[in-house]
Amino acid sequence: MSHIQKTDPDLFDILNREIEREESTLELIASENFTSPAVMEMSGGVMTNKYAEGYPGKRYYGGCDHVDEAENLARNRLKVLFNCDYANVQPHSGSQANMAVLMTFLSPGDTVLGLDLSHGGHLTHGSSVNFSGKLYNFVSYHVSRESGRVDFNEVKQLAKDHKPKLIICGGSAYPRFIEFEQFREIADSVGAFLMADIAHPAGLVAAGIHPSPMEYCDVVTSTTHKTLRGPRGGIIMMGTDFENPWGIVAPKSGRVKKVSELLDSTVMPGIQGGPLMHIIAAKAIAFGEALKPDFKEYAQQVVDNAQFMANQLMELGYKLVSNGTDTHVILIDLTQNNISGKKAELALGFAGITVNKNMVPFDEKSPFVTSGIRVGTPAITTRGMGQTEIAQIVNWIDKAIHASDNDGILSNIKKEVNILCESFPIYPHLNH
Repeated sequence: MSHIQKTDPDLFDILNREIEREESTLELIASENFTSPAVMEMSGGVMTNKYAEGYPGKRYYGGCDHVDEAENLARNRLKVLFNCDYANVQPHSGSQANMAVLMTFLSPGDTVLGLDLSHGGHLTHGSSVNFSGKLYNFVSYHVSRESGRVDFNEVKQLAKDHKPKLIICGGSAYPRFIEFEQFREIADSVGAFLMADIAHPAGLVAAGIHPSPMEYCDVVTSTTHKTLRGPRGGIIMMGTDFENPWGIVAPKSGRVKKVSELLDSTVMPGIQGGPLMHIIAAKAIAFGEALKPDFKEYAQQVVDNAQFMANQLMELGYKLVSNGTDTHVILIDLTQNNISGKKAELALGFAGITVNKNMVPFDEKSPFVTSGIRVGTPAITTRGMGQTEIAQIVNWIDKAIHASDNDGILSNIKKEVNILCESFPIYPHLNH
């Protein structure tokens, strides 16, 4: 009998219902995935008991010998995986990784360029309701109405006009490869730092499918739970560490020589206390998995599946932002389908297909309603699904959107979805 079942049967029932939901439905949210059993086991392991404020060899607590080994292993594997000089694996999330970078490179009120939220950016790229938009002077750039890709003529002009201290490239709903080299040219032209947020394509970068930012960007952030298929968390990296350009002096130890020192101190004690050692150890497992040859095959299949799905949707007449995808992300503009993103999300959810409503460029609906949905292939690829299954999934998506008010049709789709999912179990070892 499970320890949870013994001590908290109410929560045990909730846990089993979540297992059943994951097993019996199709997870198409682009930012979600399923970890390996090893990552899950480590995430719930004994390292959750250990306080380890500080960094390996420089902790504020005793008894950190073995968690030091785990964190060093995570950092070293991450450096190999992304071919970078510096890695910090302590951020609890991608948002906190971004916060640490902004607080290191900027002072409150400094000007930053970031991709507009409704055009595929992230909350931490300058949204007015987020710390980034509250603390810094963010100027948003956009994608082209015609191409759905970043409008670099606008970025150049905004950089020239506003002289930003930092430019952020990357986003949470940008289907195409991030154009690091073009952003670098603009950053250099105005003397700005360049930050890449690769939270979404990190696994594709690690596999060599998506271009790497390390050659072009001063600092790189990511999450670990999307295409990297690890536990929920954040990371910060630099392709090459460099001299502290601000002449910042540490209170006791004297001048800080490297930007890596500043980043470390911003993460802890700047914005975080004790790191989550069970999650850091689980990150190490995920990085180790990503270093294996079969991860490259997996990442390529993620992209192949997404591109096949995109083509299938376009053949049915759906409008896709940027007319396709280079990655795992597909952004569907439902404006011409006379259905909101919110209604589509609800209908598909009723049919056993999980997506998220999402704003599309130049959206006239609110973020709570939206004109689009975002779809992704990492989770179904982890389950082992390929083009045969995706063709069927696209058919169900189309059928559900056209029958969004017909509970009978949606219920029948859900039954068919359940049958498909039974052939692709996620965690057969779990008793549910």
